[in-house]
Amino acid sequence: MVERKLKVLVAGTGFAGEGHAKAFRWAGAEIVGIVGRTPGVVSELAEKLQIPCAKTDWKSALEECQPDIVSIATPGGAHYEPIRQAIESGCHVFCEKPMTDRAETATELYNLARTKGVKTAYAASFRYAPGVLHAKQLVAEGAIGEPVEVECMSHFNLERNIPFGWSHRKEQGGGRLNNNFTHTLSIVTSVLGDRIMSIIGEVRDDLGRAPIVEGVHNFATRRDFIPKDLDDPSLNWGESNVEWSYTVLARLESAFAEKPVSVLFKHGGLVPRFHEDHIVFYGTKGAIYLKGHYGSGPVYLWGADRTWQELSLPSDIADTLPDVEGETEQCWHYLAREFVRDILGEAVPAYPTFKEGSQYQQIIELIRKNDNWTDVSHLA
Repeated sequence: MVERKLKVLVAGTGFAGEGHAKAFRWAGAEIVGIVGRTPGVVSELAEKLQIPCAKTDWKSALEECQPDIVSIATPGGAHYEPIRQAIESGCHVFCEKPMTDRAETATELYNLARTKGVKTAYAASFRYAPGVLHAKQLVAEGAIGEPVEVECMSHFNLERNIPFGWSHRKEQGGGRLNNNFTHTLSIVTSVLGDRIMSIIGEVRDDLGRAPIVEGVHNFATRRDFIPKDLDDPSLNWGESNVEWSYTVLARLESAFAEKPVSVLFKHGGLVPRFHEDHIVFYGTKGAIYLKGHYGSGPVYLWGADRTWQELSLPSDIADTLPDVEGETEQCWHYLAREFVRDILGEAVPAYPTFKEGSQYQQIIELIRKNDNWTDVSHLA
């Protein structure tokens, strides 16, 4: 797809690491190395993907591979040092969300990248789902008039006994805000505009603990490791310290509306859904309904005839979509392509960068304080 091949070094050997490697290769880049914690796992994946360099030491891999781009596909708690070293080496950085486990370090890396003049991409990438791209086009065309309200609803009903790991710990980048809210916030801002004016929220840890199981290397297959006997007295348990449910209200400034747009983000990680997860953009003249928690299902428009009509995906959007299986993989491919094109000097639309990554991490810390409540128990 491009004339000059950029060299990419990938950190991470799980679902995201393999996905990032395939995305950058599809975008025309050369995958020169991959780094992981476990020698056998990283060697096996490198052989599978025909990647020449497989290492367990990140700094050594940076020095040996001399990449143009590093792709960070590890849990958020392990992001800071590899990203800092990569930026100091002059590499462009493509990073999985969350950017880091803390607002302070995310902001530090954002400022360092700006100082060093390297480009960054932040993979809150479901903004590239077909339905979201379609909704963005419809809003810009005035299909719903002025946007006034957005509703993002999702209920995942995750298995409570998924083995204990990074997703259960704040310091490792876990929590539903880091791994769900980042996507939906990116979706809404991509459609309406990225100026977030105010925010309020509440979080809840309704999990408590999870069984500790050895051998889990791939996030996508962790369900396969749930112990068959959860009452086994020899089973060890790890404690969760992150949210599994959240409710967030935000107000966004939009070029398509005179007044701020109200947005509701509601997510229950452990509770069942009754109706479909969805995202809805409401306006003064209509509404756009996107089926699915990340808007990847069919798109429906409520218009002048006051009925919901399912819309076909326009060909100008369909033609831009990577032809790969899996909605997560498709979105990674889309963002990797935009990032590569930008680095090579081509004109591309704005995409999420460390600016958004840093901002989102600051917002997440504000929400996690859970100090937005007003005591009304004394009222008669």
